[in-house]
Amino acid sequence: MRVMVIGSGAREHALVWKLAQSPQVTKLYAAPGNPGMAECAECVPLAMSQFDDLATFAEKNGIDLTVVGPEIPLIEGIVDIFRQRGLKVFGPDSAGAALEGSKAFAKELMASAGIPSAQHRTFLEAGPALAYLEEHGAPVVVKASGNAAGKGAIVALDLETARDAVEQMLVRHTFGAAGRIVVIEDYLQGDEVSVIAACNGTHYLPLAVTQDHKRALDNDQGLNTGGMGAYTPVPFVDAETEKRMYREITAATLQAMQAKGIPFTGILYTNIMLTAQGPMVVEHNTRFGDPETQAMMVLLREDLLNVVQFAETLPVKRETLWHPGYGVSLELASAGYPGNYPKGLPIHGIEEANRLPGVHVFHAGTAMQDGQLVTTGGRVLSVAAHGATLREATNRAYEAAKLISFEGMFYRHDIAHRGLEVE
Repeated sequence: MRVMVIGSGAREHALVWKLAQSPQVTKLYAAPGNPGMAECAECVPLAMSQFDDLATFAEKNGIDLTVVGPEIPLIEGIVDIFRQRGLKVFGPDSAGAALEGSKAFAKELMASAGIPSAQHRTFLEAGPALAYLEEHGAPVVVKASGNAAGKGAIVALDLETARDAVEQMLVRHTFGAAGRIVVIEDYLQGDEVSVIAACNGTHYLPLAVTQDHKRALDNDQGLNTGGMGAYTPVPFVDAETEKRMYREITAATLQAMQAKGIPFTGILYTNIMLTAQGPMVVEHNTRFGDPETQAMMVLLREDLLNVVQFAETLPVKRETLWHPGYGVSLELASAGYPGNYPKGLPIHGIEEANRLPGVHVFHAGTAMQDGQLVTTGGRVLSVAAHGATLREATNRAYEAAKLISFEGMFYRHDIAHRGLEVE
C-alpha cells in the first residue's frame, strides 16, 4: 500500500515513523516533510496549501491513502478536493473540520445537542463584548473563534485581562481573521485532559486519554503555546470516567454532526475539563494532537494503518492496541517561543538521544543547511519516550533532552507532574 502523510512537524514525523513500521506499507511519502521524516519516507517538495498539486501527485503516484496531519489544510478543504477526485484520504472534510475551525459553530452544536460545555456568548464587536464582561465579571475564557494555532484562548482571571483579550481580538486584530468572532465562556475549574478517537460517521474507535501542557514555562506560567509536552495514559482518570467522556462527549458529538448532515471522519480529539459537575468540553480538535501524537506513537502496539482504517478492516481490539506502560513527549523550543525566535542555529546530540532505550526524537522546526541540521521553528524537536511506569518514561525523556543542544534551547521541567503525583 502506498501512503502519503501531509505535514512537516513532529506530529507528522511520529505518524510517518509509525507507518514505516507497517508491513502493509510498500511506499511512504511525506509532503513537504522534514529532515527527520526523510530517514523513513520520500519527502515531496509541495506545500501543505497546494491542494490540487498534492492531489495530482497522489493520482500520478498511485497513492492508496493520504493522512492529513495539520488542522489548517483540513479546515480549508483539502479532504473535499481529494474526495472530489476519487482519492482516499483520512481526515474530516471542511464541514466536519468546522468543529475546530469555528469555536462559535462548535459551541452552538454542543448547546443544541445538550453536550456538557461551559456557558458562553458569541460577539462580533468589541462594545457588546466589553459590556457583557462588565455584567458577567471574571474569571472567564476569551477565545478567538477561528484557528489560532493553539494560542487563541486567553484565560482571564480578572476583568483587566479579559478586556485586553477582547481588544486584542476585536480592536487590534492581533489574531487576524481567527479573531473576527469572539467566544466568551465561563471559566471551568478542574484537571484538563483530552480524549482521542478515530471516527467514521457515528462509529468510533476510542484511542487514548492524554494530558497536555500548554503554557511555555514550568508551573503553568508564561504564554500559551501549541503544547510543551504530553503523556498517556492519565493515572487519575478511571475507567468509568473514560467511558463517560466517550459516551457523553465523543459519541454525542458524532451523533449531533450526523443529525446536521455532516458525517464526521478522521480524528476527533477533545479537550475536556474534569469539573465537580462532571466532564465538560473545553474545545474540539479534528486531527491528531501535537504533542499528544508523539507520546501515543511510541506506546502504540497496533499497526497504525489498521487504526486509521478501523471501519474498513477487521475490528481493532482495544486490549491489544497499546504496549503496557506510558508514553511521554517533551518539546524542545527556541528562545523566545511562542513569540519571535532566532532561526538557523546548529542542532547537536539527536543521534545520541535516539540510542537511549525507549526513546525517539521527532523533528518539528528543523532543516538542513550546508550539511548541518539547524533550527527553523519555535518548537524544534519533540523527545518521546516509553517506559513501564510514568516515572520511567518521564525520566527517559529528560535524560534524552540533556543530550541535545542548540543555542537558547529551553523546555519545561514538570511534564506529567499531575500524573506523577497520583502515580
